[in-house]
Amino acid sequence: MTTARTDLDIIDFHCHHVPAVWPLAQNERAAPSERAAWQRINRRLADPSALLEAIDEGDIDGRVVNIPTALFEPPEHGVADDTVRRANDLLAELVGRHPGRLFGLASVDVFAGERAAEEVHRAARDLGLRGLFVNSSKGDTLLDAPEARPALAAAAALGLPVFVHPVYPPALSRQLAPYGQLGILLARGTVNAASLVALLRSGTFRALPELRVVVTTLALGGVLLAAALGEEDAQPPIAETLRRHVFIDTMGLHPALISASVEVLGASNVLLGTDWPIVNDAPIRARTLAALAAAGLSLADQQAIASGNVRRLLRIGEPSDPVSHFRSEP
Repeated sequence: MTTARTDLDIIDFHCHHVPAVWPLAQNERAAPSERAAWQRINRRLADPSALLEAIDEGDIDGRVVNIPTALFEPPEHGVADDTVRRANDLLAELVGRHPGRLFGLASVDVFAGERAAEEVHRAARDLGLRGLFVNSSKGDTLLDAPEARPALAAAAALGLPVFVHPVYPPALSRQLAPYGQLGILLARGTVNAASLVALLRSGTFRALPELRVVVTTLALGGVLLAAALGEEDAQPPIAETLRRHVFIDTMGLHPALISASVEVLGASNVLLGTDWPIVNDAPIRARTLAALAAAGLSLADQQAIASGNVRRLLRIGEPSDPVSHFRSEP
């Protein structure tokens, strides 16, 4: 087993927040046995001070925060433009109060065509948000759809990574619901992987060579299948395309999953992310140290995954930092 670093700088890339102006009702839809847990999760989601607790306690050094509109507006119907703008305004205010500790990803209805592209530009240039947070699908539509291209093109042009987040695919979620949490995770992971495969097979990455996307650990099956069974004559090769364009988080902090992600994508494309506070609201430093060491990673790769890759992807603190660049424009 590789030695664990004890001095890791840790930034959690996968953190959610929902301002209290939007009530959450997951506990009402949850099974009776899960309602108490969802009540606590909902309180944490709505409490901005909860985002800072682990930072203040020294467990982590920063969070990358998103506002998942799918938690309060059904994604299959799209999200109102006013809701998207307000979410991004509120997020920019929140991270602006905590510079160097909180970093924001703009929520965008990626399937809204040119309107979505306009919000991408506003979120980056006016609000200083550092990337996009988008749903994997809308109904049967995946990210290779023509209506998603304007927002993806804007993100690529501005150098903003796109966090492709799972949603509940209606038919598959119903089919797998009897199998509990594992069934739900499989449904969500399937649609997350499906949009990645759609981007790979549609030529989107060839058309947008600067596009960078982040998927969750739930999509790892799609990443592995693409790498192992992608077309041998693909140009450029699938493996090269994955390493150029695709990042993945560490949700679950399981050494085997981290090791597999590193094997396919390289340590430079793996981001520490926990799905806070939905999947993991426990202290994470000790678990991170243990998982990265158990995955057999070098000390340098451990630090890259813990925060170095996030800092590089979001250009935190670099001279080319998009926040300072855009805000300096007239």
